[in-house]
Amino acid sequence: MKRKALSLAIAATLFAGGLMAQESQDPNAKPGGTAVVTYQNDVATLDPAIGYDWQNWSMIKSLFDGLMDYKPGTTELVKDLAEDYSISDDGTVYTFTLKKGVKFHNGRELKASDVKYSLERTVNPKTQSPGAGFFSSIAGYQDMAEGKADSLSGIEVVDDYQLKITLSEANATFLHVMAINFASVVPKEAVEQWGEDFGKHPVGTGAFSLEEWKLGQRLVFKKNPEYFHQGLPYLDGITFEVGQDPSVALLRLEKGEVDIAGDGVPPARFLQFRKDPKFKDMLVVGDQLHTGYLTLKTTLAPFDNLKVRQAVNMAISKDRIVRIINGRATPANQPLPPAMPGYDEAYKGYAYDVEGAKKLLSEAGFEQGFDTELYVMNTDPQPRIAQSIQQDLAKVGIRAQIKSLAQANVIAAGSEKDQAPMVWSGGMAWIADFPDPSNFWGPILGCAGAVEGGWNWSLYCNKELDALAAKADAMAKPEQEAERIALWKKVFTDTMADAPWVPIFNEQRFSVRSARMGGDDALYVDPVHVPVNYDHIYIKGQ
Repeated sequence: MKRKALSLAIAATLFAGGLMAQESQDPNAKPGGTAVVTYQNDVATLDPAIGYDWQNWSMIKSLFDGLMDYKPGTTELVKDLAEDYSISDDGTVYTFTLKKGVKFHNGRELKASDVKYSLERTVNPKTQSPGAGFFSSIAGYQDMAEGKADSLSGIEVVDDYQLKITLSEANATFLHVMAINFASVVPKEAVEQWGEDFGKHPVGTGAFSLEEWKLGQRLVFKKNPEYFHQGLPYLDGITFEVGQDPSVALLRLEKGEVDIAGDGVPPARFLQFRKDPKFKDMLVVGDQLHTGYLTLKTTLAPFDNLKVRQAVNMAISKDRIVRIINGRATPANQPLPPAMPGYDEAYKGYAYDVEGAKKLLSEAGFEQGFDTELYVMNTDPQPRIAQSIQQDLAKVGIRAQIKSLAQANVIAAGSEKDQAPMVWSGGMAWIADFPDPSNFWGPILGCAGAVEGGWNWSLYCNKELDALAAKADAMAKPEQEAERIALWKKVFTDTMADAPWVPIFNEQRFSVRSARMGGDDALYVDPVHVPVNYDHIYIKGQ
């Protein structure tokens, strides 16, 4: 549950998912060859308990595995290191049986005790993992997080290939948590050998292992010949060149010197690149689990007035904002993005209606409008988007002063009761940690997030909807899934009736890679902000 500060350039990276070769086999996919990938910035760490940005997340995914993963092309959970699993009738006990013969890169076979160690390592406050909170549903989490225990009482190793995980209460998102990078399995001996430098010397069970890392220059991954998913990966290796300017990287890609431009198409070249026929096969468009939105502080006048919030929803031209970012998104009408389970296709939201907005403001007692402030991050194109919002609001009499600040300052002001009456979330907008609607509720719309330091910047707290959300989260049985999703639809559409937000757009992703690279069969809706899962990338006609 982290805010992802992805720029539009970053969002233009290649997204490809990979799990089982037989599920996404392509007639052109042949083993062999190496690929070159460029990035502007160096990588901070490859430790799965620590790494939490768009760039290292994909690399970590290629080096490590967890109990669960996602089926290529979908947000459907599938078993990864787990051979099988079962859930107790009350939804609180998960029993996992591991695949036998899975080996770490150091040659040792993975055992159930490694899973327990890895989860506890992430939760241990000494690790300082940004993902520790994802495991709060496991019994014993609070004691370990507070340093009162050195293990999770809810994890029991039954034997070498079986373990039980007991939750403090039923939680339908738990299997998704087991699919995120923070749940990756690591060998204790390697962590102890390298200590804090484990992130520079990663050892996992993944499709690739780290062969070389020259800081500030390159990272080299080599194929894991004993990878437990038969037939994967296709490539023999990948070289990640860092310190590459995105514009230079794109020129090198056009010349065939680079296979994947990791930072995507620079904004200044995007329209030219998208319209040029020669780049047609190099650019692939897909959806993200992302929503950019404007928050309205529901506890601060005049936004404590429902009609005012509804008027703001009707006053903003989302189509114009999408044009500002060169069509890299689609207009949004609700908090959930279209690719997320729980998105209500029947819901139309608030139509753009200047006269209707004026009427609502008049009914709320603001016939002459009012003065307010709009907070925005100070990196392009966010100030330009804020100016568009400002101009639209002016048409209905709302005079918004723009406060363009550094990201950290916007975040700090966002949750203050007497500051930031409106915040444009761009550059900090929410991208799902996993493909479940609960991830769009608790942190950014639920009562738990409506606190100082929280991410619910509208300070919106509807206890009735919070209770419905908790009820949905407790529906852990597969046969309850349809009912659960229907309940989430109601939660989010009822939220829009309260209008704590103006959903502005759902950002799309634009991948760019050389003509010789394949893997489109594995291009999918990104469940965990993974720019590339390299298992299925291949060289055409190799």
